[in-house]
Amino acid sequence: MAYIFQTIADLGVSEGITPNKTQNARNWYRNAAQSISTVNKKRLMNDKQNVVDKLDIKSIGKMYMFFYDPKLKKQLPYYDTFPLVFPIGFNEGGFLGINLHYLSPNFRSSLMNKLYDTTNNTKYDDSTKLKISYNILNSASQFSYFKPCVKRYLWNHVVGGQYLYVEPKYWDTALLLPTERFEKASNQKVFKESAKAI
Repeated sequence: MAYIFQTIADLGVSEGITPNKTQNARNWYRNAAQSISTVNKKRLMNDKQNVVDKLDIKSIGKMYMFFYDPKLKKQLPYYDTFPLVFPIGFNEGGFLGINLHYLSPNFRSSLMNKLYDTTNNTKYDDSTKLKISYNILNSASQFSYFKPCVKRYLWNHVVGGQYLYVEPKYWDTALLLPTERFEKASNQKVFKESAKAI
């Protein structure tokens, strides 16, 4: 897996902390990720073992990172050029996904805690994914944080047409790594606007 994920995972394992299994473990990996000041996103995308060239129906509920150049970027008030997304459905020319970067770290963690309740199993291996759709999220009050995160992505605007698959054991690390890259607004402005939309 990509260098930064493995570095944090090795440290956690050395301290006897198994990813995902408990809230304390999830918090430990999130805190470790937050302690990182910068991440080389191009280096992340050089992880040949986990980079895929397309998403399909089996990708729903799995986590991905990718470079993105929006079609309507001139009209958008701001946008994330390196989304962290759980795809939740497909539509013509692209897919719908929850980009967790649009939430502040606290709200992001709260949403992820709820999303863990929807996993199809507790193995936290390649068979693990979220059992989610837009309708499921929209109908349950505990998922209210997801609303400002729902974005539509077009296949032909994914830079290089490549996606980094984030293994479930690295979800909490990816969640709070400083990989968001917003254009036309600061992180704090985005987080403030998202909080208003919840």
